[in-house]
Amino acid sequence: MMEIANEYIRVQVSAQGAELQSIVRKDNQLEYLWSGDPAFWGKKSPILFPIVGGLKDNTYRHKGHAYQLGRHGFAREMAFNVNEQTPSAITFSLSDNDDTLAKYPFPFTLAVRYAIQNATLSVKYTVQNTGDEPMYFSIGAHPAFKVPLVQGTAFDDYSLHFNRPETAGIWPLSAAGLIETAPVPYLDDVTELPLQKPMFYKDALVFKHLASDAISIRSKKTPHGLEVSYPGFPYMGIWSAKDADFVCIEPWCGIADHVDASGELAEKEGKQMLQPEAIFKREWSAIFF
Repeated sequence: MMEIANEYIRVQVSAQGAELQSIVRKDNQLEYLWSGDPAFWGKKSPILFPIVGGLKDNTYRHKGHAYQLGRHGFAREMAFNVNEQTPSAITFSLSDNDDTLAKYPFPFTLAVRYAIQNATLSVKYTVQNTGDEPMYFSIGAHPAFKVPLVQGTAFDDYSLHFNRPETAGIWPLSAAGLIETAPVPYLDDVTELPLQKPMFYKDALVFKHLASDAISIRSKKTPHGLEVSYPGFPYMGIWSAKDADFVCIEPWCGIADHVDASGELAEKEGKQMLQPEAIFKREWSAIFF
């Protein structure tokens, strides 16, 4: 377990999956990250790469060949290397190997840098195409934040707050985890969405191209909460396991296959494309209060 800390917060990260394990504010000793209870969901903050969500029949095609990839890709199950560590920042990296090339035929490097300043954690993804042909990929975050956050409060005492008024539909997920063909009206000129556990009984709330680039979790019963900022991420998933005490705020550069997807990787909605030696960067951050 690796740790970075300052006078405000302490953050722990595992090299397995380069996954966040703990976020604690020192002044109030609140843990902001989900516990990872396997009775509900055993992860805490997996990195989604080289796909976000699921593929139709767990399969995609590229240059005439069919490949199998499970939901959210393989990075979350792999051991990362630690490249650099200071008291306030740590960088992990992952590169292709024979196993990844068998299911994802692109040489790559993925670096994930965690850094803290005051009570803010920033997470930067850097993807480089180290091969000699264009590379297609998606990447996303999946942090699970503890709700209720404070003892004596309940899940439905909390709300999501958008930093801009939202009128947006959600894109339903099929039983196979694929995006349906049309959205369902959901947000109607609102900045607040009260949390209730049944809202996640049909899987994640999936949004495309929200006006907001920050979402916070707050309650009128406590001054404590958090805000996630995600400029440059066009898709957003908000999810919890059934009746679990957490909410994931998931900025994505990519999205699950549609129910009518062709299966061709180059035609996949939301995919990113990198030319040889090109570099892709995205960063999200969270402030804890």
